[in-house]
Amino acid sequence: VQLQASGGGLVQAGGSLRLSCAASGRTFSSYAMGWFRQAPGKEREFVASINWRGSNTYYADSVKGRFTISRDNAKNTVYLQMNSLKPEDTAAFYCAAPSREGSLGQATMTSAWGYEYWGQGTQVTVSS
Repeated sequence: VQLQASGGGLVQAGGSLRLSCAASGRTFSSYAMGWFRQAPGKEREFVASINWRGSNTYYADSVKGRFTISRDNAKNTVYLQMNSLKPEDTAAFYCAAPSREGSLGQATMTSAWGYEYWGQGTQVTVSS
């Protein structure tokens, strides 16, 4: 499984970015997908996840109402629309995929241990 994240960049506070993660190597539509981030000196943290159908999503409290995760199974791509960005959102963002297909529980979908495959990360920097 290969995951290629893109779309990061430098943006002013209050601005928006859309991250994309293109997946290959297996049937994308059968698997949940997630986004995580890691700021310098901090542990990797959960941001958002979406189930295989796209009908169920989870968000970290810190991004709820500002970020939206979505997927296009025809394009094998998952997106993270980020609005009202804050300086504290500055981090490297990683997309991730689990090894198990189908429905997963909330704990699995919102924890790094629930994912076996990781993209290379895309940097998001929000200036104040």
